[in-house]
Amino acid sequence: MNDSPLLSCDARQLGRSLRQWRTLRRLKQGAVGAELGVSQTTVSRWESGLAAPSLDEQQTLRRLMAARLDSAADFELGRLVERAPGAVHLICDLSHRLLAMSRGREHHCRLPRSELIGRALWCYATPEIVAQEAQLDALGWYEPAPGAVEFDTGASVEQDMPIQPSRMRWVRFQLSDGSFVRLTETIS
Repeated sequence: MNDSPLLSCDARQLGRSLRQWRTLRRLKQGAVGAELGVSQTTVSRWESGLAAPSLDEQQTLRRLMAARLDSAADFELGRLVERAPGAVHLICDLSHRLLAMSRGREHHCRLPRSELIGRALWCYATPEIVAQEAQLDALGWYEPAPGAVEFDTGASVEQDMPIQPSRMRWVRFQLSDGSFVRLTETIS
């Protein structure tokens, strides 16, 4: 475990996300700790930013808190994304796994939506997407009701899910189970 007060931005975000996820589920830190094989104190230190989970623990936390379209309302959100006229997709904000994709976005892909759903999309990120991701904490992305983020990205076309040079918009919001998703839209 990393006890440095200068934790990575990703570890701080994961701790904040864990606190919100746990609170919405009305779970005590001890119950989450038992599920993860760590103490209540360890969970408290992660949530407060005083300690960081190991890489293995971070992976376990991401799986535990991953967004799913399980409720009727969340499932309907996925259907709305699929029916959107533009190039839109919905991802888990923690794992970057694809949850839903519009036909307009699928049209540009080399693989059908059925083969991309559930896949982490981070491997397709352009340098501009990576740079924007690194700025999210400073932009208040992990605070309640963050604003949309817009930026320009270059191309990354030699892949299963090509990205054309475009302007992108990201919007973050919570599903009914407390997990966070990102609606990604190509706006030009």
